[in-house]
Amino acid sequence: MADSPPITLPKPLVLVGLMGAGKSAVGRRVAARLNVPFIDADNEIEAAAGCSIEEIFARHGEAAFRDGERRVVARLLETEPVHVLATGGGAFLDPATRALVGEKAISVWLRAELDVLFERVSRRSHRPLLKTADPKGTMAELITLRYPIYAEADIIVDSGDGPIGIMVDRVIAAVTAYLSKESVD
Repeated sequence: MADSPPITLPKPLVLVGLMGAGKSAVGRRVAARLNVPFIDADNEIEAAAGCSIEEIFARHGEAAFRDGERRVVARLLETEPVHVLATGGGAFLDPATRALVGEKAISVWLRAELDVLFERVSRRSHRPLLKTADPKGTMAELITLRYPIYAEADIIVDSGDGPIGIMVDRVIAAVTAYLSKESVD
C-alpha cells in the first residue's frame, strides 16, 4: 500500500452487483487504499431495523426490506462525506436509488459469472432470495433479470476467481480511468 492514495474521489463510490460479487470484501479494501471510509449498506439497514436482513424478509417481506434499503442508501448518499458504499444486490434495481446514485456518486458494477457467484454464496446460508429448491437456478434467473440494469453503472469491472488484491487493483484502475475521462470531457 502506498503512502498516499492513488486517486482522490470527488464523490462517493458505490459498488453494485449480485450477491457474491465481492462488493463488501472488495469495497473495504478499496476504501482502505483510497483512505476513505467504507460503509456496508446491509449493515446500516440491519442497524436501522434492529434485526438481520433475513429477519426483515421473514417478518415483513421483501417489499418492506426494499423500502428500508432505498431510505438507507439515500441517507448515506445525502449525508456522508466521500466514501465507498457496498450496496445490497437489489438496491441498484430501484429506479429512484439508481437515479440518486447517478447524481451523487460513481457507480461500479462488479460483474461475475454464475459459477463464481454460486460458489461464493454457497459458503453461507443467510441469503433470503436463495432459500429455494434450486438456488443456482434462482441465481441464474437473477442474473437474467438484473444484469441489464447493473449495466447502467458508470464503470464495469469483472470479478473473477483470483486473489482479492487483483480485484482491488482492477477497481482502482477503472475508477482512475473513468475520472481521467471525466476531466477531459
